[in-house]
Amino acid sequence: MGRHSKDNKQQEEQEKQEEQMRLQRKLIDKLTRVSQDMERFNLSEYITLLNSPRRFFFINFMAGIARGLGFALGATILGAVVLYFLQRLVVLNLPVIGDFVAELVKIVQQHL
Repeated sequence: MGRHSKDNKQQEEQEKQEEQMRLQRKLIDKLTRVSQDMERFNLSEYITLLNSPRRFFFINFMAGIARGLGFALGATILGAVVLYFLQRLVVLNLPVIGDFVAELVKIVQQHL
C-alpha cells in the first residue's frame, strides 16, 4: 500500500506540474498578444509624446493648420464648381430659376 500512495503522490505532483505549465503557456500567450497590440497601436510613442508638451502642442498646431487650409481650399473649389453650374443655368434661360440665379451670380461676382 505504501508503494501505491507514493505512485499516486508522484502522479498528482506530475499533474499539478502539467497544469502549471499549461497556465504558464496561457499567460505567455496573453502577454505576447498584449505586447503585439501595444506595438501595433504605437502606445510607447504616444506616451513619449504626452511626456513632451511642447512637441505635443507643435504637432497639434500643425495638424490644425493643415485642417484649416484643407477646409478653405475644399470650400473654395466647391464654391467655384457651384458658381460655374449656376452660370450655366443662367445660359439655359429658365423662366423662374434663371432670373433668381442671374441675380445671385451678379451679387457673387460683385463681391469677388
